[in-house]
Amino acid sequence: MDPDLVRHVAATTGLAEPVAARVVADVVAYFGETTEEFVRRRHRELQARDRRNDEIWPRIAAELAARVVAPGEVSQRRLRRIVYG
Repeated sequence: MDPDLVRHVAATTGLAEPVAARVVADVVAYFGETTEEFVRRRHRELQARDRRNDEIWPRIAAELAARVVAPGEVSQRRLRRIVYG
C-alpha cells in the first residue's frame, strides 16, 4: 500500500492513519476486482433482488462503463458468457 496515499487520505479527511490505511485497503480491494469477478458478483446481487436478466445485463454494462478503470464496451453476450460459461 502506498504510504503517501494513506497520509493524503488521513490529512484530507481527518482520519487517523491506521483508519485511513484500512479505508485505502478497502478501496483498492474493491477496484482490484477483475471484470469477471465484478460481473458475477453483481449478477448474483441483482438476481437476489428479483431482477430479471433482461434488466440485469444493461445495468451491469452501464456500471462497468462507469468504473474508474473501465474494461471498455462489454456486450451482453460476453456478460452472459462470464456468468454462465
